[in-house]
Amino acid sequence: MKKPPIIWANVTFFVVSTLMALVAAPLWGYFHGFAAWHWVALVVLFCYCNLSITAGYHRLWSHKTYQAHPALRWFFALGGALAIQNSVLHWSSDHRVHHRHVDNDDVDPYSAGRGFWYSHMGWMLREYQASRYQDYSNVRDLQKDPIVEFQHRHYWAMVWSLNLGLPILLGLALGDVFGALLMVGFVRLFLTHHTTFFINSLAHIWGRNTFSSKHSAKDNGFLALLTFGEGYHNFHHTFENDYRNGIRWFDYDPTKWLIKGASKLGLAKGLRKTPEEMIVKARLTRQLEEATEKAQAKGLCFAELHRHYEETLATAQRYFQLRKRWLQMKKAKLKQSVEALELRKQLEELGDKLGQLQAHWQKLRLQMA
Repeated sequence: MKKPPIIWANVTFFVVSTLMALVAAPLWGYFHGFAAWHWVALVVLFCYCNLSITAGYHRLWSHKTYQAHPALRWFFALGGALAIQNSVLHWSSDHRVHHRHVDNDDVDPYSAGRGFWYSHMGWMLREYQASRYQDYSNVRDLQKDPIVEFQHRHYWAMVWSLNLGLPILLGLALGDVFGALLMVGFVRLFLTHHTTFFINSLAHIWGRNTFSSKHSAKDNGFLALLTFGEGYHNFHHTFENDYRNGIRWFDYDPTKWLIKGASKLGLAKGLRKTPEEMIVKARLTRQLEEATEKAQAKGLCFAELHRHYEETLATAQRYFQLRKRWLQMKKAKLKQSVEALELRKQLEELGDKLGQLQAHWQKLRLQMA
């Protein structure tokens, strides 16, 4: 099968930006040195670009996991142009196709099934999606956003003015224009590109299927450190409408913290969360699949495992139902009523039972390992 034509503009851009970041910048640093402000500006703009992609392009516009104030949308639209990852409209269109047809090598724009190189950046170097470049039928809702439409129409003007303007202004103000272009321009861009590209490549190859085995997305705490929380990718592909990726309090997910913080300041609202009972069920079901596979491989009986799974799941579902009722009564300021006190007692008993069941569940899983 003949390969699609090479997109020489993209190839040239990636080759030049890589050489400038990995060759020119170290040479300049060796012979001329970089000041502290170079490093501070690099880190600040790197974080700005990546969060504009993760909190803006991804969780706000592609998945609509929350609603954002126009000021925040402008903030992300400018940061996305600075990151040079196409317009909100085009990026979101590709990403929605990816989720709808994940791992379908013929349709998924950056299917991991075609290998690391393809999903990381190979898909951008040839005209694999040439017929889709003007098809935005799956993002008609975003076309109603004037900020998205403005950025799409003026994308390249914003790209050039931001990516040249910011480093040059910093360099003029602080006395090193070329050093600023290298560090704040090319090095920052190189880091932004490859850390965000990891979400399409490594996050579908390296890690655990914590919640589902129906897609290639993986949960990987180390990748979360590199991708501002996007490394919990199995959760994301299983529950794509949740504004969080790292759902535990200790999960590293600065994108989640940014969105939550913005909501406290009145800049975001309507934050969508997956009901906890759905998360528990998905995790338990996946653990059952893994334990059953191991038991079968060892010729062990797994009947008790299935029985205990059913009991644990039923207890968890009952616990969450009662907790929902309790929270409703608490909100209605009825927590001291006779019914509420009895409900709280049942909750405590169910919570203790659930804890015991989960502890035994872990022991059973270890026996099957």
